[in-house]
Amino acid sequence: MDDMRPSGGARAAAMGLASLFPPGLQAIYGECRRLYPEQPNPLQVTAIVKYWLGGPDPLDYISMYRCVGSPAQHVPEHWHYVSFGLSDLYGDNRVHEFTGQDGPSGFGFELTFRLKREAGETAPPTWPAELMQGLARYVFQSENTFCSGDHVSWHSPLDNSESRIQHMLLTEDPQLQPVQTPFGLLTFLQQERVDKGIETDGSNLSGVSAKCAWEDLSRPPDDEDDSRSICVGSQPRRLSDKAEVAAQEAVCSLQCWSRKDSLESESSAAIVPHELVRTRQLESVHLQFNQESGTLIPLCLKGRLLHGRHFTYKSITGDTAITFVSTGVEGAFATEEHPYAAHGPWLQPKLPKEYSWPEKKLKISILPDSVFDSPLQ
Repeated sequence: MDDMRPSGGARAAAMGLASLFPPGLQAIYGECRRLYPEQPNPLQVTAIVKYWLGGPDPLDYISMYRCVGSPAQHVPEHWHYVSFGLSDLYGDNRVHEFTGQDGPSGFGFELTFRLKREAGETAPPTWPAELMQGLARYVFQSENTFCSGDHVSWHSPLDNSESRIQHMLLTEDPQLQPVQTPFGLLTFLQQERVDKGIETDGSNLSGVSAKCAWEDLSRPPDDEDDSRSICVGSQPRRLSDKAEVAAQEAVCSLQCWSRKDSLESESSAAIVPHELVRTRQLESVHLQFNQESGTLIPLCLKGRLLHGRHFTYKSITGDTAITFVSTGVEGAFATEEHPYAAHGPWLQPKLPKEYSWPEKKLKISILPDSVFDSPLQ
């Protein structure tokens, strides 16, 4: 990749020559200009030799915008990176096969990344662009697409330093809207670093695709009727409107996009077979996660439950879903009295803020930082 250079596409568009530029490229520039009208000529990292000419970098361009943030929403000033190349920019089959306007454009998405602007910083660091190129190479080489809720384990520091930040979560960019181009639809997926910032601000990611399973230990192996599970209702109680929508979006998007050819489902009913409509209280459960999914448990606890939010693990191998809820999630069908409840293959464990192991005389409490900041403690 070359160093930062002004965007030729944006400069030409400003001179009224937008028609000379590929429609896919123009569509992304248009959405970026909607968000950053005062930055028509952003700094840009450009592949010296384009991928379609034999170069190693799949992304033709990565634009870098300066975002002022939102003090009211506790969003600091930061750099906003936007990729060009995972979607179909040209429509002439040089990179992606053109399949029409009704399907996805190329892989159906572009990547974005946000990095806090340090005091006195006048230009954006380029290491996020290198990171985005690396992720794009994986997509092109494996032909595996990404979707909101996917977890990416990089197995090395994201910024090539001694940092322990080695994981990313993908979620929909909160500001860039989906774009319908002449070559199909594309969305913008934001790479969210997993770091200690979630402890104070929480995480906006409500679920991930995962290798997970759960087992009802209160049910005898030969009890097909599940007689030890107490029915607490013929239908699950509804979460509060916001939590309901977020939970459905998390679980549905994870199911719909975790497998490349499963794009049909639009409602949470997809994860709950109609023949399994009872909501059951369970006495004992066994949760199972693979190692990579286990590394996200701190995110679930620190970034979601401690902030009164829920977090869903959606199995990539079946219809199983595990939604952790806390006291702050209204309307959950898991309660303090019955902390484990299931509706078909969907389990809701309600985690307490205190864990005890009486026979070993051990007690563990998860508390907010403010408890330890008090001089009386």
